[in-house]
Amino acid sequence: MAVGDVIKFFASPSVSPRDLVWDGLTLWHAEDTLNRINQINPITGAVIKFFASPAGEPSGLTWDGLTLWHADDALNRIYQINPITGAVIKFFASPSTSPRGLTWDGKTLWNSDSLTDRIYQINPITGAVIKFFASPDVAPSGLAWDGKALWNSDYDADRIYQINPITGAVIRDFAAPDLDPKGLTWDGKTLWVSTDTLNRIYQLEMHS
Repeated sequence: MAVGDVIKFFASPSVSPRDLVWDGLTLWHAEDTLNRINQINPITGAVIKFFASPAGEPSGLTWDGLTLWHADDALNRIYQINPITGAVIKFFASPSTSPRGLTWDGKTLWNSDSLTDRIYQINPITGAVIKFFASPDVAPSGLAWDGKALWNSDYDADRIYQINPITGAVIRDFAAPDLDPKGLTWDGKTLWVSTDTLNRIYQLEMHS
């Protein structure tokens, strides 16, 4: 198989799938029809549990090893969430007013914004922007961290980009498996992407 080839897919729990994150064993998925955050079995696609999102337009989602972080496009906030109860631990304002993807690099948060077409690095304690650079295209959405580089899905270009986190330069890119890729996460070996046209979650090959 080549890089970007589909290993498997299953239906998303919603008709408005947004971001994805891998917690080491399961997937978590934000969706903004029912405003829920779902925990998903990555083998079957079945929902293990869900809880209500903190506000009205859930978008970004990431995992820091203990808790979930969630970006919401209604109140333009980034929330830290208890994954057991769904309770908000804390929140701060997002860098701009159309927060989309969210990822954790082990120390800091990264957030894509589709109004400014930027990718921001954020201090998770204060919410302050550490730095930012332009996104590869005009509709950045999902973000993922593979240990060395960022990955970004763009729902206008329908492409997935690997990005140098220092310079913002594109390392490589390939076509998304479906139109309107919204969510993206890295499980240590493969990428997962959620798409908003066929409402699917795909697992993608990353080793040629």
